[in-house]
Amino acid sequence: MGSAFKRLERNTGGRDFVVGDLHGMFSTLEGAMDQLGFDRDRDRMISVGDLIDRGPESHRALEFLEQPWFFAVQGNHERLLLESEIDRDLASSWVTLNGGEWWMDVDPITQDRFRRRLRALPFALEADTEPGQVGVVHADIPPQLSWVDFLEQLERDQRVREYATWSRKRIGRVLKDEAIPPIEGLALLVVGHTPIEEAMRRENIYYLDTGAAYGKQMPHAKLSILQIHPQWVLNSFPTAPKPTAQGSP
Repeated sequence: MGSAFKRLERNTGGRDFVVGDLHGMFSTLEGAMDQLGFDRDRDRMISVGDLIDRGPESHRALEFLEQPWFFAVQGNHERLLLESEIDRDLASSWVTLNGGEWWMDVDPITQDRFRRRLRALPFALEADTEPGQVGVVHADIPPQLSWVDFLEQLERDQRVREYATWSRKRIGRVLKDEAIPPIEGLALLVVGHTPIEEAMRRENIYYLDTGAAYGKQMPHAKLSILQIHPQWVLNSFPTAPKPTAQGSP
């Protein structure tokens, strides 16, 4: 396993973006990058995790993880893949119920490459940007912790890592329109994990999972990409099928 945390220095030559949960929607990401004029030699793309499962191109995650301009943190679906190697019951539920059926078509050598790449991913990432320090985790950080305290505990506490990849406590309060505490020590924290209709900011937390892989179930499904450097700009790319006009053949 690699370090639990990764820091990105200021990108002095290009832009930085954070993309919401991809779940195998890599062709959509490529189309979005084209529309954004993404420069692979200067710009950087950061994923909030959950690169795999649900969508049609999970096998392409490895292709992106091997690109120098692409960065990611571990999501709960990356954890499911890794932990399934030693837990047969978990492997069965992951493949049959949680979108992992694509894994059965991956050859053993490529499976090993996947595991090595995913184990090396951090649980948290921090980017130095023009508006300030931006943190990225998949789900959340414990509400009683500052960013600095969270990073310190992340290195040694498995429960904090599980919180970072699985928790829905704070977003649950947001969806009930309850007040939430901000994250001390950051200009912005960007997370995914829980699909919502529209990306939104509450306090200094940006919720970016807008159900890109759920186009058939969510009429407003979209891939959301937040530019974080040199300024914050939200971009959304619909993935739900366009409704046909009534009476069309």
